Amino acid sequence: MQNTIAYIHEKLHLIYDEREIRSFIHRILDSVCHWRTHDILLCKDKEISPNERQRIEDIVCRLQKQEPIQYILGETEFYGLSFNVNPEVLIPRPETEELVDLIIKEINATRGNRDGSVRVLDIGTGSGCIAVSLAKNIPDATVYAIDISPGALAIARQNAEKNQVDVSFVEHNIFNDFPEGILPDTWDVIVSNPPYVALSEKQNMESNVLDYEPHTALFVPDNQPLLFYERIAEFGLDKLNGKGTIYVETNARYGNETSEIFLRKNYKEVSLYKDMAGKDRIVKARLQG
Repeated sequence: MQNTIAYIHEKLHLIYDEREIRSFIHRILDSVCHWRTHDILLCKDKEISPNERQRIEDIVCRLQKQEPIQYILGETEFYGLSFNVNPEVLIPRPETEELVDLIIKEINATRGNRDGSVRVLDIGTGSGCIAVSLAKNIPDATVYAIDISPGALAIARQNAEKNQVDVSFVEHNIFNDFPEGILPDTWDVIVSNPPYVALSEKQNMESNVLDYEPHTALFVPDNQPLLFYERIAEFGLDKLNGKGTIYVETNARYGNETSEIFLRKNYKEVSLYKDMAGKDRIVKARLQG
């Protein structure tokens, strides 16, 4: 095993920092050899089979090209759950875990003050990480999720099954009208992590994102960086119930501008939350204060 660890480090040390390489080593040995951290620490003389060695070399080769480890292994962790991922979907980020955590805590805190299920719609679900996590952690939630991408929805359905939750997935473009009966008429919660990176920001992004993650899920035009929030706010005016709430993840550059969209449309309670890095990241809007 020690030779394998040295091999991974040698091949990657000019590309990644030490912290990343340590993380890769643990993830690779877990995925290929099913060795947990304690195995790596206590069983340094374990032998690796020729097939395992070949698999590790293939993974390292792809890492040298800066392909995300999540796509290489085909899975990642989000909010304590395991999710399948591939280049059809964005890799879930820690900032989105903060969005999910806020919703779960707020919805569960009101359970004693309402009758029946809470109805949740996730717009632009991608891997389904938001919808599945909410369904898993809110016992009385009825969760729907929409996306424009059939490939993304296929992954999202796998993740709902993998995590043993019931989520209704619908293929639809949020900018088009919904056919009659495709979704319930009203919602208690609407959530979205829509595309929000302006095309002009490409030059500042890492190649592992630009070269591998789906651009349609990332980028918006420079002249309309907030078009998804405009549409979501309009949709909410029509479809939220009286005390319903919208939660959206937003570009840190446009936190105040995103909040202003909801205020202009007469949402009565609009809050802007910072993420763990201190950046504007989540906007919450209610129709009634």
